[in-house]
Amino acid sequence: MTLDWKLVIDTRNAPALADFWAAALGYEVEDNSPLIERLLAAGQVRDEQIATWDGRKGFRGFAAIRHPDDPYDPATGIGQGRRLLFQDVPEAKSVKNRLHLDLRGEPGGLEKLVARLESLGATRVEEQQQGPVGHWWIMRDPEGNEFCAG
Repeated sequence: MTLDWKLVIDTRNAPALADFWAAALGYEVEDNSPLIERLLAAGQVRDEQIATWDGRKGFRGFAAIRHPDDPYDPATGIGQGRRLLFQDVPEAKSVKNRLHLDLRGEPGGLEKLVARLESLGATRVEEQQQGPVGHWWIMRDPEGNEFCAG
């Protein structure tokens, strides 16, 4: 039996990190406006629990992105496939990630990929030229989370 899953990433600013990763991966930021409107009308959530950014409503401290080709529930906006959920936590990142994403670009297009990621707010950390995947970069997203581009 296979299981459904999502990757949850702790953050200090969920909407900003969701925007970065959506642009980096070509994913879509989830719009939970229909769900939020229903919950507000039913009195099941309070206004202070809701945040709005880029015209989308979501739960304060949370934002998610999904692959544009995967199914999602139109009544809630929640993705049902490849999905990353960002959740705000009070503590800052303090150690190296034990889990990270590896992004692969087109063959021969590493510098173009790295330049695009930098234009979105990522930074280069260390260049690597060994291993089975060849040449790649260790990078950090805008909050300092490590990832690889190769």
